[in-house]
Amino acid sequence: MISRTAAGPRVYPRTASLSHTERLARLERLARFMDAAIAIPGTRISLGADAVVGLVPGVGDLVAKIASAYILYEAHQMGIPKHKLVRMGGNVLLDLVFGSVPIAGDVFDVFWRANLRNMKIVRDHVAKAK
Repeated sequence: MISRTAAGPRVYPRTASLSHTERLARLERLARFMDAAIAIPGTRISLGADAVVGLVPGVGDLVAKIASAYILYEAHQMGIPKHKLVRMGGNVLLDLVFGSVPIAGDVFDVFWRANLRNMKIVRDHVAKAK
């Protein structure tokens, strides 16, 4: 059941009871898993599920973008302004377009890290709102 609150966006019962701090922590874990879960020994490079799943031709990048879309959805639920959501969507779109190029796209995924970029936008917004 979806309801509207007098002060803002829709409230979804499953996540309505979560504070911004709890949501941020959960989304941060997801972003790190997707973009920087495994450190490559002897380097400062890490990769996540996004780069690994992206190795599967065709559907890999689309599957990885489901997590990115979820981060956008949660950011919307937290009241992030539209212009920041558009910027976040652009990060994901850029990741999808360039990430879909075989091999070079996987290297791009390792360094672009759209989910971590988007989480920085969310964290900065929440910090300024306090």
